[in-house]
Amino acid sequence: MTTLPTPPSIPVLSAQALPTEAATQAAQTQLAQSQVAQTQLAQSGSLLDALRPALPDLSVGALLGFATGVALRHVGRVVLIVVGVLFITLQLLAYFDLITVNWLRLQALTEPWLRQGSEQGATWFRRVLTANLPFAGAYTAGLLVGLRARV
Repeated sequence: MTTLPTPPSIPVLSAQALPTEAATQAAQTQLAQSQVAQTQLAQSGSLLDALRPALPDLSVGALLGFATGVALRHVGRVVLIVVGVLFITLQLLAYFDLITVNWLRLQALTEPWLRQGSEQGATWFRRVLTANLPFAGAYTAGLLVGLRARV
């Protein structure tokens, strides 16, 4: 004779698990207050009125930032491809003993330039791209989105 598996236990709600009348009333009061606040905001339009003059600048800034980010991403890819092809070319020439590359000397020459250039270059680049822009925040946000976009 086979035995049947025991059914899973069904939780039983106790009186303590049910919301009390005070908790229900507090939730209803909070809901009513939030609905009143939303109605007042919709009627007054103060937030919308405050943002309306800035919306064109924000949208233009975000659009220009996005376009710059996408362009930088594509230019960066091209630069990386050129650097990669240059490295492969150097390695092929070295493999066939046509040239000898002193990698330690090359590293010693480029390391200070790259370190200093990356610190100063990033600051300079940010200053150039956001000069005379009243919407630098929206531009920066759009730039970051553009850099991450898969276009």
